[in-house]
Amino acid sequence: MLLKNKNAVVTGCNRGIGKEILETFSSNGANIFACVRNSDNNFINFTKELEKKFNNKIFIVDLDLSDTENIKNAANEILSKEKSIDILINNAGIIHTALFQMTSEVKLKEIFDINFFSQTVFTQYILKSMIRKRTGSILYISSSSAIDSNKGRSAYSSAKAALITQAKTLSKEVGPYNIRINVIAPGLTDTDMMNQNTDKKIIEQVTSEISLKRIGLPNEIAKAALFLSSDYSSYITGQVLRVDGGM
Repeated sequence: MLLKNKNAVVTGCNRGIGKEILETFSSNGANIFACVRNSDNNFINFTKELEKKFNNKIFIVDLDLSDTENIKNAANEILSKEKSIDILINNAGIIHTALFQMTSEVKLKEIFDINFFSQTVFTQYILKSMIRKRTGSILYISSSSAIDSNKGRSAYSSAKAALITQAKTLSKEVGPYNIRINVIAPGLTDTDMMNQNTDKKIIEQVTSEISLKRIGLPNEIAKAALFLSSDYSSYITGQVLRVDGGM
């Protein structure tokens, strides 16, 4: 078990990549604060099944990245239950598709508020525990579009690119505390978010150009997250790992 007795905070756990990270980390011994905006009976039952199967602890935390007060309360709830946080996975986010000239200021600010500013604030709260402990790993889930850019994704790509820059800067600031900061940039990944926001023709076109000739699976992103959160990557920080099948 790569994360035995580790305490991890994972945002956006109720679907897609976040849900796979929750399951993968559970299977590797981590106790997890599963941060979700909307919890339901299906998700509650899912976490209970994981706890029973892997004998770990999962605490569901209400986290709404559009609500500043909620972000603070969520962080306080986590730190009141566990002072020692080993891992933070910033996975939650939203997507928006529109041409540059059709992207309103309101939508631009919304994308940056949730995908960048709110995650920054949340990270600042959780980071305090790692600094006191003088160890930890923080992982941002960005996107290959932050590097390559995609038509219609100026707001989304820019916010995800900002995460990459922040991670690289933060890695230099907290390196002396033995805290590692890394980024995963997934390519096309088979999630509800991708399928609902990406035209099928674009998916087919991009897939034909990918070296592995297929889109990625959420658990393939989760396995990369496991590696970068474990001691197997103890000398890796400030890096961006593309998990995109060779885009």
